[in-house]
Amino acid sequence: MADVDFNRSATERAVRVAAGDGAALVVCPELGLTGYTAGDLFFSDLLIEASWAALHDLAVALIELPVAAVVGLPVRAPDGRMYNVAALLAGGAVRGIVPKQYLPNRAEFYEDRWFTRALGAQLPDHVAGVPFGTDLVFALEHDAGGIPGTYAGSTAALVGIEICEDLWAVEPPSGPLALAGATIIVNPSGSPDQLGKADYRRDLVRQQAARCLAAYLYAGSNPGESTMDVVFGGHGLIVENGSVLAETERFRFDEQVIVADIDVARLLHERHMSSSFANAHNTGRSSPLRTVRVALPPPPASRSTKPSTAELDAGAALGGDIAAGRLRRPVVRMPFVPADKTQRNRHCEEIFMIQATGLAKRLRHTGAKTVTIGISGGLDSTLALLVIARAFDALGLPREGIVGVTMPGFGTTDRTYQNALGLMAALKITAREIPIATSVRQHFADIGHDEADHDVTYENAQARERTQILMDLANDLGGFVVGTGDLSEAALGWMTFNGDHMSMYHVNAGVPKTLVRHLVSWAAMEVFEGEASRILADVVATPITPELLPLKDGKLEQKTEDTVGPYELHDFFLYHVVRFGSRPAKVFALARQAFAEPGPLGAAAQPVYDEATIVKWLEVFHRRFFSQQFKRSSMPDGPKVGSVALSPRGDWRMPSDASAAPWLAEIAALRAASASTVA
Repeated sequence: MADVDFNRSATERAVRVAAGDGAALVVCPELGLTGYTAGDLFFSDLLIEASWAALHDLAVALIELPVAAVVGLPVRAPDGRMYNVAALLAGGAVRGIVPKQYLPNRAEFYEDRWFTRALGAQLPDHVAGVPFGTDLVFALEHDAGGIPGTYAGSTAALVGIEICEDLWAVEPPSGPLALAGATIIVNPSGSPDQLGKADYRRDLVRQQAARCLAAYLYAGSNPGESTMDVVFGGHGLIVENGSVLAETERFRFDEQVIVADIDVARLLHERHMSSSFANAHNTGRSSPLRTVRVALPPPPASRSTKPSTAELDAGAALGGDIAAGRLRRPVVRMPFVPADKTQRNRHCEEIFMIQATGLAKRLRHTGAKTVTIGISGGLDSTLALLVIARAFDALGLPREGIVGVTMPGFGTTDRTYQNALGLMAALKITAREIPIATSVRQHFADIGHDEADHDVTYENAQARERTQILMDLANDLGGFVVGTGDLSEAALGWMTFNGDHMSMYHVNAGVPKTLVRHLVSWAAMEVFEGEASRILADVVATPITPELLPLKDGKLEQKTEDTVGPYELHDFFLYHVVRFGSRPAKVFALARQAFAEPGPLGAAAQPVYDEATIVKWLEVFHRRFFSQQFKRSSMPDGPKVGSVALSPRGDWRMPSDASAAPWLAEIAALRAASASTVA
């Protein structure tokens, strides 16, 4: 405490460690050069002058590092007023100084005793030639070019500063800073610990990062502060738009350094999508700020060749070996499926209730007491049937009003057929069996199609025959058809137009395939028992197939993922393309990391999919996503259950004749780059 030389050395060590770990921006605690708990020593000229000299010595010591560092100290302005400030250092110089706006003066805090609050004060523009004020933002960029993930004219690298109590105020400075363009907010903080405060502090940082659609870097003082009356835990947080990327272990005396990559491109996309963020500019709350441009030395070359523009954009982060695909942030392989079992079960229950409530409302509105649904013994129709049963139970309707129809055709296997019959019996619904082979053959004869030609007409005729049966049966019974298709099928257009594409209400419209599997698995383990549970478990284990091509020696010849690609890849692509507007190069980089690491439950460390495979299916995804929009433009009503949805009346409005050319061109470049790397 008050040992400025010691604090300066400790700060330099921490910054060097962070820079060596790939950081481009480092945040240190409040009043770190003097210690937050110096008390009336803040009146000492010796301490004030020593910390000012240490600040400049530190800047010079870090001159060669490709990093900006934010450190805290007391600074006396030319008019004699003392401020609690954060200074940003880079390139061997102090680039700007931001004073604290709100000073706590309660309980253990009495900062008003030593410092002047910047809020409402007439502040000098500069102190000793250094820009000074609460109106500063810092634009970080490397000498060799912009920050990865930015583009010409963007404000992706803008950094704003608030200090400790500023965050706890009714209107934190980070709000106007974000509205002025800062995507990264840093907070050098003191904040002593007490029972329950860490959870509150974490939630406060998470909520402010989410509210500002920003990244938030929080650095709290550690136990090296005086413990005369309070204890400081050393709480550090890196949060992006409400998600904690990294967090320190509290109550350690050593210098902890946490590092994470910030996806600034994602933050810009979130702001672009948020009308509330855009409209806030019209309220007068944002005001012009002074931008201090900070050119950082270029980072050390991590490879012999310069990364391409596509590779730089693929990283969209501050730091990290983007070219090698090693981002210091979690890249989840199944973004729609929580890894934690407790959270996953909670999500499954909520999704199930959203689906069932949506259908129950439609039943109440129409007054229908009967619905028809095709039961194939596959995942989608199974989930839809479970949802219908829940909706009928919620409305007090007898399950006999649920008319399940199994319609065996040319490719129906005994496994799915028996599971369809068994599940309908276990759920005590009305079961019907209507084979379609005869009627489809008649249709082939009517239109002159050769049954031996197993083309798209052969497949679609079966799907449309099944839909016709369900529609006409619903009319006959005075009910309506519940569809079974899921979100992944809508994205890929893996459905027959005016066949399984159509219904009166699509309960699975917002559920991607990877989540459908987990929902059915959850129902098997957590909701049902006995025969129903056994059947559901077997449905989960059954290969995904439309069963439209004839069997060979009684065995299945058609598997969806062999034709259209792995759903775990397509759902990954869907999440990043639709949710965050990510371009192919970025999706590829993220997928390469997500599917190159060991999977859950000790899966092999070898890549699940190599680069060529990822690029192949990424191209298939984009080709199908663009070409199949016409099906989504006329898709039936159905409930949105997550942050990704494709309803033309809700989240996704896209021309059916939009060109995929720019996206496919970038994928072609990725394929060429992958091929040259292998060679």
